[in-house]
Amino acid sequence: MHPLLVMFMIKIKVIGRKIEKELEYQKGMKVKDVLKAVGFNTESAIAKVNGKVALEDDSIKDNDYVEVIPVVSGG
Repeated sequence: MHPLLVMFMIKIKVIGRKIEKELEYQKGMKVKDVLKAVGFNTESAIAKVNGKVALEDDSIKDNDYVEVIPVVSGG
């Protein structure tokens, strides 16, 4: 009998960009890894994990919901 392969996912939504996707959860994953996966870094976006603002080194768990909010700047 073959063991079942179970993949855990993280749901990601980029606010204002109409991007919604699922990313495969990797053990040890941090907020900065999720930002990078959708083309941002910690200087270009803010992340909310399950509705709460998160720091770049905060851990991500399987089934977390991450909202990425691009930072707008200019003069």
